[in-house]
Amino acid sequence: MEYRRRTVLRAGTAGIAAAVAGCLGSNSTDDEGSIAGEELALATTTSTYDTGLLDEINAAFQERFGAQVAANAQGTGQAIESARNGNADVILVHARSQEDEFMRNGYGVNRRDLMFNDFVIVGPSDDPAGVSDTEQATAAFEAIADVQAMFVSRGDDSGTHTKEMVIWAEASSEPGGEWYQETGDGMGDTLMIADESNAYTLADRGTFLSMQDNLDLEILLQGPIEGGPELLANPYGIMAINPEIHPNVNYQLAMAYIGFVTSPEGQDVIGNYTSNGQQLFFPEALSDDPNFQQYVPDGWQPNSNGE
Repeated sequence: MEYRRRTVLRAGTAGIAAAVAGCLGSNSTDDEGSIAGEELALATTTSTYDTGLLDEINAAFQERFGAQVAANAQGTGQAIESARNGNADVILVHARSQEDEFMRNGYGVNRRDLMFNDFVIVGPSDDPAGVSDTEQATAAFEAIADVQAMFVSRGDDSGTHTKEMVIWAEASSEPGGEWYQETGDGMGDTLMIADESNAYTLADRGTFLSMQDNLDLEILLQGPIEGGPELLANPYGIMAINPEIHPNVNYQLAMAYIGFVTSPEGQDVIGNYTSNGQQLFFPEALSDDPNFQQYVPDGWQPNSNGE
């Protein structure tokens, strides 16, 4: 069910400054009191929810600021559409091309790189397509298509589905036919369907590892975290909804949340979160060599006038 947000007054600059100052480390209750009792509308992906990471982040944020988080976990495309309609204060997603379009159209502001993991190709242990013998994601997909082994796709315009479509576009084979099934569901449900169907699927590493004990599927092609192809990289970004487009958004609270999850405290929550002793996500917001490309659409360059 889509989150239907309440109407709130736009925060003044003094309130925003207080919220951001608090999330960057001030322990003053006066600073933090400006957002205590508020509720943040967060549109995010199923992978953050299915892994349990979202509960950890939101609990830490609530403890720090006294503000609640109403999270709506959907595929990235649905999360972005919800935010485009003004039903979120902040979005946390993982499809850079869709994030860039959202930014270019003026709906998002103050984008930050947040964390990353990677995608993996998983399937049955007998591996009828020989995916484990391949070294590239495109070759793995081609092998599956060649023997028409069952492949389960999310088919939901999520970040995972977007990545899958990129791989198929670069492969010499196309998906379709009885061997290719679209679920329209989240990552956790899609993994369960693939498991029941003895099928292959593309999964984010975090969700797969968090569910691994309940699945008979195996990782057959690793992503770059374990030395696999860079095409399977899976970065996550976070951004506030532009209050000039949707004056009802709680911009003050959105910036406090972004400030918290990209602060040392928030990044520690992400980096220390594990399942079955394995790290699911890797923090990326803080670096002694910052990537300024995170603030603008991927590949953007100023024009000849320096604008």
